[in-house]
Amino acid sequence: MPPPVPRLVPATGTPRRTRADRVGERTADLAPPPGGPDSVGADALRPVDDDVHSAVGRVLEEILADRLTRARTMDALFTQELAARVAQFTRDGGKRIRSQLVWWSMRACGGDGDAHAAAALRIGAAIELLQSCALIHDDVMDGSALRRGRPALHTVIRDGYSGTAAPERVGRFGDAAAVLAGDLALAWADDTVAETVLPPWTTTVVRRMWSDMRTEMVAGQYLDMQGQLAHVRSQPRALRVACLKSALYSVERPLALGAAVAGADTATVSALCAAGRRVGMAFQLRDDLNDVFGDARHNGKPLGGDIREGKPTYLVALALERAEQNRDQGALTTLRRALGDPQLSDQDLDEARDALVRTGARNLVEQKIERLAAQGFRQFDSIRLVPEPAARLRHLLSTAAGRSAPDIPEIPSEARRSNPAGGRR
Repeated sequence: MPPPVPRLVPATGTPRRTRADRVGERTADLAPPPGGPDSVGADALRPVDDDVHSAVGRVLEEILADRLTRARTMDALFTQELAARVAQFTRDGGKRIRSQLVWWSMRACGGDGDAHAAAALRIGAAIELLQSCALIHDDVMDGSALRRGRPALHTVIRDGYSGTAAPERVGRFGDAAAVLAGDLALAWADDTVAETVLPPWTTTVVRRMWSDMRTEMVAGQYLDMQGQLAHVRSQPRALRVACLKSALYSVERPLALGAAVAGADTATVSALCAAGRRVGMAFQLRDDLNDVFGDARHNGKPLGGDIREGKPTYLVALALERAEQNRDQGALTTLRRALGDPQLSDQDLDEARDALVRTGARNLVEQKIERLAAQGFRQFDSIRLVPEPAARLRHLLSTAAGRSAPDIPEIPSEARRSNPAGGRR
């Protein structure tokens, strides 16, 4: 009987364990660990451990080369102007944190075989393609001209047809083409997961997780946009959007996917999800702060984008609530005038920053980030995992949460050969 599909773990409290969970845990404990020719041992995966970013890149390149070859049989123009641009956008991706989380979660949960490695790298590559879809679509919806310090894809396509028709028509074409580009990246991501070789029970779990992750992303993006339009700026709603749009997708789901590939039991997956959700929330709240108070060179686009777009972030919701409680009419006026103004000047943005600081919102968000991160790491440290990859995974989570991560400790070779991870199937 395949194990139950792990469910989402609430952000607070202990998850309720059902009879299906207990049956799944007993089934996992009785099943033997992977063996035979595929169980090659941790040392054989050292080359990937040493540079996960590049390993994911190599797999991604194989996938992209195959997709481009197939696209050329359909139409040369489509391949040149759309498919090739999607491929290049994906190649130019950032730190690949999500795909690295998949890898190190798999390793920390005891994955040490060729099949484990191949599956984790392919799922990591699929997440990079999914990220391309999300970013390309986000830039269209937000009207962002830049991405990673370069022109956004819809801008590149629009500029390529500049002068061929009225500017408004060319602009609509650029936006529509970028939507198709994002759809193409999503299709390639789904194909990659579907074509990944996994045991039958793992296939069921991974595909359910993947399906839920895509839906969560859409739900979070919709609530974000609806909040901008309807001026919904409550703290609970802002935290809900941050959870759906970022925490689950950026941290929790990659951890769960890696654990599933390794054959971790339900209790281990649930504990990783609980830790990942808290760290993921800290990640998103840090991102919100960086958008306003960060470095434009590091962000790859101008600061204050969330303010100009009127995004209902937790930072803004908290500042507005504090200003109302303290009857700070100046801060209220400044923030309400700035939110949703695409032409906001740098001086007006500075005034909005001052209001965010004066109301205490910035400091309170910093404190919440620290609390969430601390809770997440306490949960993480309670999980029985393989020592060295667990240390690397913790280091990666610390970086994602915006914490000063300690150096990765060296684990003696004897400890590397031991496997205290609980519940491997």
